[in-house]
Order: sequence, then structure tokens, then C-alpha cells
Amino acid sequence: MTKSKDPPLTVRRAAPRATAVYALTSNPAESARLRRQSDELRPFSAELLDRVGLARGESAIDLGCGPSGILQLLSERVSPSGRVVGADADPAHVTMARQFSDEHRLRNVEIVAADARDTGLPSDSFDVVHSRTLLVTIPEPATVVAEMVRLARPGGWVASLEPDTEFRLCYPAHPAFDRLGQLFDAAFRRNGADPFIGRRLTELYREAGLDEIGAEVRAPLHPPGHTRRTIMLDLVRSMRAVILERRLAEEQELDELDRRAREHLANPNTLIMTVYFLAWGRKPTAMGSGTAARSKPV
Repeated sequence: MTKSKDPPLTVRRAAPRATAVYALTSNPAESARLRRQSDELRPFSAELLDRVGLARGESAIDLGCGPSGILQLLSERVSPSGRVVGADADPAHVTMARQFSDEHRLRNVEIVAADARDTGLPSDSFDVVHSRTLLVTIPEPATVVAEMVRLARPGGWVASLEPDTEFRLCYPAHPAFDRLGQLFDAAFRRNGADPFIGRRLTELYREAGLDEIGAEVRAPLHPPGHTRRTIMLDLVRSMRAVILERRLAEEQELDELDRRAREHLANPNTLIMTVYFLAWGRKPTAMGSGTAARSKPV
């Protein structure tokens, strides 16, 4: 892989439909949660970048970067001579990502507005194409994976970190937590998104034509006070308007369930576990510009 001295990127404007299919909602609370997530999942993201060997002078893109994503982590890996692109379809997150980049003086980072399913960016442009908790929110994740493969240079890497919510654990069990889990699944799946996407990553990678595919699982227990401990409850709060609009629950019930579940999670004897899949694959050197396999929608 060679050092990148590419010109500034020109992209098509992000299609409005990109945010319409996003399984979560766009609001200040959700944006704040995504900012916290950058710190919460940083160790796993660093491990993933170790697997693909992102190095100084190389180029990387963070698809669906949100307000911060792993922009700082990527910038640190490729500095001083490499470049990083952050792409997101939400105009608010594009603005926030640019502010984040400016605040942290990430001079080798460029933020663009682009739909992860069809960015309009040049093919074969990046040594590493990365996404985190993005495929889980997309009804047809194979379209994003195909775009990731197209963007990767021949011999470059595609890497993803995604959850698999079937394996979430709350012990001892609590009816309020269980009920909120049911509401989360119903609201999250409304547009066809798959909360069990983690286990499907290697399959999606194979169907997209990648080689040297690998995967690992992380299943952390979150101690009291850890911001990831209440992730499922926070996501339900983020989707509150959807839940109420679809009459999956009444407002008073949501308030009571949230209060009782948070009280249970505040107990230091309660165990909370979440599961994340880390996956990576290399684009074959024979796979030229624009020839990435287009998997059938799932």
C-alpha cells in the first residue's frame, strides 16, 4: 500500500432517504449517546484496527461516522502523512463531526455528507474502509458492505464492529428490563433492520467477495456507573416517539418501565452484558475498480 496524496473528494449530496431508513431516530439525545459511544467502544475499535494493520501514511474512511465515530482513532493511526474521511448522511452529524474534527485539531480528516449505501466517492480509494454500529441500523446491510468493498483499494481491508442483541444479559432478570427489550426489538425492526447483525458479518463479507475474513467476539460486563450499562434503556428513550406513534406502549408505561429498570441496573449486584462482533476481510488484488460483488438484499 502506498501513501495517499489524493485530491479533495467530490461527492454527490446525501439522499434524504438515507436518514429515513435509519433504525434509530435523529435527535440531540441520540447524538449525545453516539458521542459517548466513541469513548465506550474505543478499545474494541482499536483492536479491530490492529487486526487490519492500519498504519502511518495510509488512508481510511469511517462510514456512518455520526458526530465523532472513530475519527480521532483513525487520525492518530495514519498521521502525519495519511488521510481520513468521515461520511454520514445526517446533516446534523456532518456538522457535529466537522466541529469535533476542528476541536481536536484533526487536520488530516475530511467530513463529507454521503449515503453509506451509495457514497458517490471514487472506487479503490482507501486502505481501510470501516463502519461501526452502522450495518445494524440498515434494512439491506449487503448494499453497504458492497459499497465498502468498492471503496477499498485492491489489497485493502474492510472492517466492521456490530452488536448482536440476542445475547444481551440482565441478571437477575427483571420484568421492566424484559418489557423494554421487547419494545426495543419491535421499534428497531420497523424498517427491516436486524439487531442480530453481528453474527452475519462474515457471511456478508464472503458474499461481497472478500478474502482473509476473520471475526472475534467481545462480551463485556458493564460495572455500575459505566455508561454502556444502560445502553438498551437509552436506545428505547431515543426511539420513544416511534414507540408512542406506533402505539406499542403508552407514555406513562414507558416512564414507569424506565424508572424501574434503571433502579434495577443501579444495583451493583445486577449483571449487565452486551455482545459485539469484530470482523474484517481483504479485498482481492484482482478485484478492480467498481467490480465489487453486489450481494442480494437481505
